[in-house]
Order: sequence, then C-alpha cells, then structure tokens
Amino acid sequence: DLEFTSSSGLAVHLHFRPHPAMAAQPAAKAQKTSSEDTPGGGADPGLPVVHLLDYGAGNVRSVRYEYATCGPCGRGRAPGTHTRSPRHSRNAIRALGYAIHDVESESDIAAAAVLVFPGVGSFGSAVEVLEARGWVEPLRAYCRAGRPFFGVCLGMQLLFESSEETPGAEGLGVIPGSVTHFRTAAGAEAAEATHDGNLQLTVPHIGWNGVAFGSDKAGSYVLDGVDGSSKVYFVHSFRVLQTPANADWTLTTTSYGGSEYVSSVQKGNVVAAQFHPEKSGATGLRVLGNFLSKHLGPGAASLPAVPAGAPTPAGGASVTLLAKRVIAALDVRSNDAGDLVVTKGDQYDVREAADGDGDKGAVRNLGKPVTLAQRYFEEGADEIVFLNITSFRQGVLDDAPMLKVLEKASENIFVPLTVGGGIRDYTDAAGRTWSALEVAARYFRAGADKVSIGSDAVYAAEKFRESGQKTGETSIEQIFHVYGRQAVVVSIDPQRVYVEKPDDAAAAAAGYTVVKAPVPNADGKQYCWYQATVKGGREARDIDAVQLAQACEELGAGELMINCINADGQGSGFELGLIQAVMDAVTIPVIASSGAGAPEHFTTAFNATPVQAALAAGMFHRKEVTIAEVKGHMAAAGVPVRG
Repeated sequence: DLEFTSSSGLAVHLHFRPHPAMAAQPAAKAQKTSSEDTPGGGADPGLPVVHLLDYGAGNVRSVRYEYATCGPCGRGRAPGTHTRSPRHSRNAIRALGYAIHDVESESDIAAAAVLVFPGVGSFGSAVEVLEARGWVEPLRAYCRAGRPFFGVCLGMQLLFESSEETPGAEGLGVIPGSVTHFRTAAGAEAAEATHDGNLQLTVPHIGWNGVAFGSDKAGSYVLDGVDGSSKVYFVHSFRVLQTPANADWTLTTTSYGGSEYVSSVQKGNVVAAQFHPEKSGATGLRVLGNFLSKHLGPGAASLPAVPAGAPTPAGGASVTLLAKRVIAALDVRSNDAGDLVVTKGDQYDVREAADGDGDKGAVRNLGKPVTLAQRYFEEGADEIVFLNITSFRQGVLDDAPMLKVLEKASENIFVPLTVGGGIRDYTDAAGRTWSALEVAARYFRAGADKVSIGSDAVYAAEKFRESGQKTGETSIEQIFHVYGRQAVVVSIDPQRVYVEKPDDAAAAAAGYTVVKAPVPNADGKQYCWYQATVKGGREARDIDAVQLAQACEELGAGELMINCINADGQGSGFELGLIQAVMDAVTIPVIASSGAGAPEHFTTAFNATPVQAALAAGMFHRKEVTIAEVKGHMAAAGVPVRG
C-alpha cells in the first residue's frame, strides 16, 4: 500500500495486488519466449515476451493488445491519471504477436529482454510511485546501459531531468533537459504572423499530427515503413523542445502552436515517443512492431502496412500539420427486446413513428455496436465515440453489455475510443454508493480512452458558478485529478432560444451569448442564445452553452463536444455560430456535433471556424456518405486530414 499527495493536492491511496499468476512465479532471468501471457492466463506457447511496466490505474487492456495509458496529458493527476488505456497497449502488443509479463519487482526490470513503459500519471506522482517501489535506480541503470526500452508519452518525458508539470521532481535524467508546458500565446502569435485565423492553439494538444525525421535519423529501424506523410496520435499538455544538449537523441520533431518539439527520441536501443503508437492505427503498430521485432524477433503476427498518405515534399517536411479529426459516433441503447443496438435520433427522438393504434414506435436499429465500430476503424475514422444514451436511468457498473462492447471493440480498434453515459455518482439497488470516478474507472478498464460527461457536467457547472468554489467532488474534478484533463470530454446539449435582436436585454442581463441563428424561427426572429439541457434534452436549465463551456474548462474538462438539439438528425450542417461562440470563450479543443448530412458540412465547419474535430453518426450508419468521401472533400479544399 502507498499513500501520498499528488501534485494537485489530492490525497491518494494505492493498493498494489500482484496477480496470482505472477505471485506464483519466481523472479526469472531474461527470457525470449513464454508459455503464458502473464498476468491474465491464456496459453501463448513460444511467443516472445515483452516486459510491460504498468504500475498505475486506468485502462491497461490496450497496451496488451496495443498500448495505453497516457502521461502528461493534463495537469494535476495522481498515478494512473493518464488514461491512454494500458488496455490498448496490451492489445497492441498482443495484436503484434507477443506475450506480456507485467513488471512487479526490481528483478523483473533486470530480467527484461525488452521493457515497454506506457507511463501513467503526472510527472511528479509517477516519480513518487517509482521511488516508493524502488524502481528509479533500476530503470535509470537499465536505460543508461542501452538496453531495449520503449517509453510512451510520460514514459518518454520521465527520461528527462525535470518537468514544469511538477517543479522539484527529478526525472530519470537519462536525457538532458526539461519538459515544459505549451505556451498558448505562441499560438496567437503564429496565427497573427501567418494571417491564419484558424490556427488557434488549444491545450491539450489532441489529435493526429505528423513527424519530421531528424536528418541523421531518417534511416532508423524504428521508422521503417513510415514516411513523412504518416500521422500519429498525440494527447498531451507538456512537451520537450529540442536543444543542442538533446539533439543527438532527437528522432523526430512535430510542429504545434508555432514551434517544433521533440516527438520521439532514440539512442541505440533506447526509444521513446510522445505520441501513442497503440492509438495510431497501422502507423503506430508499425513503429512498435519495428522495435519489438528488432529486439525479440518477429511476433506471431506480421507487421501492418502503412497506408500511403499525401506525397512528402521534396527534401522532407520540416513543419508538420495537425489533421482535422473525423469522428464516428454510435448512440447505443437497448431496444425493446433488450438487445444493445446502434440507433439515431431525430432531434433526440430515437423511435420510429407510432403506429395507427397509438403504440410507441420501435427503437431505430442501425446495427451492432462492435461491428459498426470495427467498420469505421477500417474506413479511417480518427476516433470512435460510444454514447450509452439510456444509462442515466441505471448505473454503469450494472451495465455489463456496454462494458463488453468496449472490451471487445478495444481488442482490434487502434484509434481512440470515447464512451459517454451515466458518468456520475449513484447508489445502486443494494444501497452501495459509487462515485463518478469509480464509474469512469470501470469504463477505462473496459477499453475507453476518454469519458464523456453530459447532465452531471451541467449540475457541476451550475454549482461552481453559484459558489465560485471548486469542491473537488464533482464528476469532472474527480476524473481530472486522477486521470488527467485529456480524459474528460463534456458533451453539451443546448437548444436555440430565439430573441428579437443581438443585444436582447434579458439575455444580456443573464450573461447569455447571442448569435445569429442559422435559420429564423416561425416568428421571423433571426437571433438566438443556446440554452443547456439535461436528461437527453428533456429538461432545460438556466445556463447557456458558453457559460457551461467556460465553467467546465475551469473544473478540468479537456475537450468539449458541442451538439445542438435543433440540428440533430436534420442533415443541414453544423451549428457554426454556436461552435464559434464556444471556441471564442475557451482554450480547450472542441468537437462539432449534430447536423452533418454531407461531406461539405465537415469542410465548411473546418474552414469557417477553428474547430479541431467534427462528428457524425446517422449518415455513416446508413452509408449515405463514407468517411473516405468526407476526407476526400476536405483534402480537396486544403483541409489537413489523416490518410
């Protein structure tokens, strides 16, 4: 057991419990193959073994099948905070045909033929846990000896001497230099210098960006099969700038906010990446697979081919571009027979029209969740969102089918997964009270990378605006403190409230933001403000979308999903005035949602506003428009996309 105070002041108690399969094994010498993937059972005779250093909470399932937990993706997290699910890291490694041995002791580090460190938590809290377990010196010695090591996100940053995230905390010091926070002012300066109004720097840096190869590292085996057009997935608030002292370590750099930072490092057998290979599709699997096959020999699965992207400029690209994300959303609920189906609403109504006898219509059934999600991954979706749209009526911890959907989907989908629905404190039928943090943790363990909070975020924002005080007890704050800002998405479901003029007195008195509506109402009014709702749009609240967005950012949200009830299912385009109003008020990334019906709606949203991502559901489910058609339209208009 370990107790300490995180960098945010949160008291943390960790209980480490060895898996029975691990406890029964004596410390082993370095081994190349294993008859068992431990812990977790399941015979994998003769597979090469990867030692996985996963000490924190969160979604470890991914590194097993691909990789997972993110590091410095937000501020003030305790260990286990970054939720680039270790489940995905595990899934990635297994997908490449390797077995896994979880590091449980100093002797495991010494015995490792290959050590993978996804990195969890804030810089300082991670150091605290490593020190408490006696692993700092063994790790430092392992890396300084040049033994095969692959660090991800925080796993890369810990190789440096220090970080602004936790002043005073000492890193492993394998690489000279310090980790610093993105400077939001730099983004504004870059936008002004390039006259690019859409270059708005938001933090965390979330999405698919490129990597520029160092002149002397372009031939590195780690990058075999990867070219300058490839994009990989990032989610972080802190970065390392290149300096003469660390230049000999720099493998690639990436551009964001008007500057370049180190996005991967290599010296000999020690490799680390700021991006997440386990969430970077075929490109990420290729990078990880190149490393593992170099040191352990080929896995049981062949390395994936990296899809061809846009041509690389002559001489190689030195400046990379953050792609605009195309997200597929799946509204999941039980139908009347009790089966989980993907459905789609028309202004949030998911049932077909009632029959002549007045009976309610059936829930629209557009397919099976895992099947559709797999299809979207294969078609090139940059992220996938599962919205459990009836979970406000029950507890997530009782919702085993939805958890199984996440677990199954995460085994073969290597892009970020977000899940929403029921993220709140609740009391079950047995009288046991569960915190929002426990609910989120269950989603993360099942394979989610981010959780989306809806109604509970509205209640939290109302209390915060009323008192002006953070309690640390709201669902947003609970998850932010433990899993990081990047793990918290707030889904805002507003509706238009029409007014006569932009300076409407009542709206101004309440502090509401009035914009020109996309269409006038029946009375000819052309302006509106956007009223937040809860309970799936069933109940309106006295707070507008902009006020809600600002309060949620302050409480710890890392991303906002902006819906609009009026636009939902209409296929007439995104609510651009609303999106711009929210983006003018916050510094975190925003996802446009509700209203898409054609490829040009995405292109228009990205060209007319600085929004970082846009989401659609029904038009993809019904195959009216494909993801490839959307990205093709965007690319033809000059919008950066991931191929």
